[in-house]
Amino acid sequence: MSFFKRPIATQVDADAVLIDARKLIEKRLSPSSRRHFLRGSLTLGGLSLLTGCALDGDADVEAALQRISRFNDGVQGLLFDPRQLAPTYSQDMITRPFPFNAYYGEDQVRVVEEAGYRLEVSGLVADKRRWTLAQLRAMAQQEQITRHICVEGWSAIGRWGGVPFGDFLRRVGADLGAKYVGFQCADDYHTSIDMATALHPQTLLALSYDGAPLPPKYGFPMKLRMPTKLGYKNPKHITALYVTNSFPGGYWEDQGYNWFGGS
Repeated sequence: MSFFKRPIATQVDADAVLIDARKLIEKRLSPSSRRHFLRGSLTLGGLSLLTGCALDGDADVEAALQRISRFNDGVQGLLFDPRQLAPTYSQDMITRPFPFNAYYGEDQVRVVEEAGYRLEVSGLVADKRRWTLAQLRAMAQQEQITRHICVEGWSAIGRWGGVPFGDFLRRVGADLGAKYVGFQCADDYHTSIDMATALHPQTLLALSYDGAPLPPKYGFPMKLRMPTKLGYKNPKHITALYVTNSFPGGYWEDQGYNWFGGS
């Protein structure tokens, strides 16, 4: 019984800690996990018991939430079925106009010139040559009409076309047993995904939108389209990708968002 009577977080303001903890959990957990976790009352004792951390300061709270987030990543990874397809829709269900979304305003959309564009490929791949858009367009293409789900709570249905990412990874001789694929973008955005998602049949290197070349506001010259992931995991304006076993993180993920980001 003495365990439960021991004071927890004696050096921090309990109310302030719980407010900050809730905010971080909302960013770190997937929507379904978040709902279940926040349905009950979050207490410092509960957070301490859940993570095995003694909460004596802000750094300890952050460490506890990091454990929750990484545990959540692991659970989502185990539950992810690489054969399960996301729902698809008919053309009359496409959201028009499809919303613009980025960490900057639409008037700041990055303009990438096609003539000088080359996709850089590095890391655990056999063929590290750079790819032009013409070479990517010459590969077998696939289309999908799928729902984009934003972590902010809205969704929209769009029509995307491009190269199945698994086909591209096999073409360049990527190590398909590696853990991660990372992406760098012309707008300084960066993110990474697990290899199982990279090989999912609906994961596309998207080169077109609604039957036309991908517009700049949707990610020209290329975006990664994954209907199995939340929107922030779908990078735009991709300039480089790499295959690695070292955890790459990401723009929002490094600020506390859940890394796996399953929708």
